[in-house]
Amino acid sequence: CPPPHPQTPSAPGTTSSLDLEELMSNSSFGYSDSDSDDRNFTFLDYDADTAPCHNHFCPLFRRVAPPFLAATCAMAALGTAALLVALAKRPQAWQWPQSRALVAQLALGTGLFAAPLPALAAGIAWGWHLGVGLCRLTHLLWHWSLFAQALLVGSGSWGTTWARWDPRSRRLAVVVWVGALLLAVPAALAGGTVAGTSCVRRSVGILSPAYLLHLTLFLGFLLLLPTGLLVATLAVPPRRESWQKGSSASWVFFGLWAPYGVGLAVEFLLHARLLEPTCGTFERFDHALGLSEGLGVLHCGLAPPVLLLTRLC
Repeated sequence: CPPPHPQTPSAPGTTSSLDLEELMSNSSFGYSDSDSDDRNFTFLDYDADTAPCHNHFCPLFRRVAPPFLAATCAMAALGTAALLVALAKRPQAWQWPQSRALVAQLALGTGLFAAPLPALAAGIAWGWHLGVGLCRLTHLLWHWSLFAQALLVGSGSWGTTWARWDPRSRRLAVVVWVGALLLAVPAALAGGTVAGTSCVRRSVGILSPAYLLHLTLFLGFLLLLPTGLLVATLAVPPRRESWQKGSSASWVFFGLWAPYGVGLAVEFLLHARLLEPTCGTFERFDHALGLSEGLGVLHCGLAPPVLLLTRLC
């Protein structure tokens, strides 16, 4: 969370460089190395007579984020390890729709997402400042994992390619992982660092091409894709049958990330002035967005045991 500054009124319909957009965009997975309460005080430029708004998200984030990320990482490590052991010890038990080829790649995706969490938790707790390069690499790894898991769950819900590990499924695996890496590049370019902060999820303007492309991809793969698949699953009897056999277990990924996708869409509408922000919106929105992002982060700790327990039961 960067140090806010008093604002000068801007022209109607415009947004100054240090107003709500900057403050809200830098608070999710961003932090400073100071606990001063002055950093929770800012003037918003809705009009010349506006009262100062107070946002207490940053101190709450600095207190809650390190233990939350550490606990999530521990859950992810234990759950993923147990899942991999089950895949190795009883390969014959993993049949379509929860085939061994698909579940192993989902475990790889959750492990890839959880890998940077210990360093992030330590950085928030001790005020470490990552460089722009490491910050963008972290965002690249996270979104590479997210897009790969979205493609894996989607392809596993609409076909039997992952039922066996053969040349066809190997080619699809290459397409999924290479495609997910390319899809994650805009997220890495949009993230970075800003003055007084470490790694933040958006260091560019809300209308920058990199962020608009990232937002479009994120909403498309984590909101529109599962919605379309869900409608198709309910409409096509064979897909309903696979859902009943256990393919729905992997959809915990979409369920945990959907609220964050909605939050990003609302954030865009606020910053683009398609929704008029108020002081109350400013004070509450960071908490809602941070909570929804934390819910999504939980997928790396919850998805492996859900897959394992579903197969065991």
